[in-house]
Amino acid sequence: MKEDMKEHRKLTKLQYLVLYFVLYAFIGWLLETAYSFVVLGHFTKRGFLYGPLCPIYGWGAVILIQFLERYKKNSLKLFFVSAIIFSIFEYLVGFGLDALFAEHWWDYSADFMNLNGRISIFYSFIWGIIALLFINHIHPFFEIKIKKMVRKIPYIMQFYIVNGLILTISVDTIASIIKYLKVL
Repeated sequence: MKEDMKEHRKLTKLQYLVLYFVLYAFIGWLLETAYSFVVLGHFTKRGFLYGPLCPIYGWGAVILIQFLERYKKNSLKLFFVSAIIFSIFEYLVGFGLDALFAEHWWDYSADFMNLNGRISIFYSFIWGIIALLFINHIHPFFEIKIKKMVRKIPYIMQFYIVNGLILTISVDTIASIIKYLKVL
């Protein structure tokens, strides 16, 4: 009976959020890398971490899933709340990275209506549009795909995969922090 119960265990919401974080941080890294390649004409390492993840995209996705998905039925509210929240989030992350590591991962100084080069009205608008696309189309698509894949994997493997991802990201984050602190 106990063995039968173990086979029917499922990942928790927090464990799914870890999977979504990794997926969207990787997609963010791909988008940043592709954009950089198109603009510069060559591959450029993007993001803070050694690995192919841009955590700001992962955290953004988690914020959308956890706190803003409730506005799915009100597109105007979702757009404006997302534009404001992600502008604040982007500003705080940019400020934190500048303060801790004296590094600029983005600079909107040349953009119209920017605030200290960390945010601009254009990107605030973009974050609102991305939130609408993410909540209404992107996340529902990947949520179905991930849940379908996860169901095919025994729970113990799911558990090790999620915890392996947490460990890998933690080690990468610590190593990246050390790398940037040594540069100072």
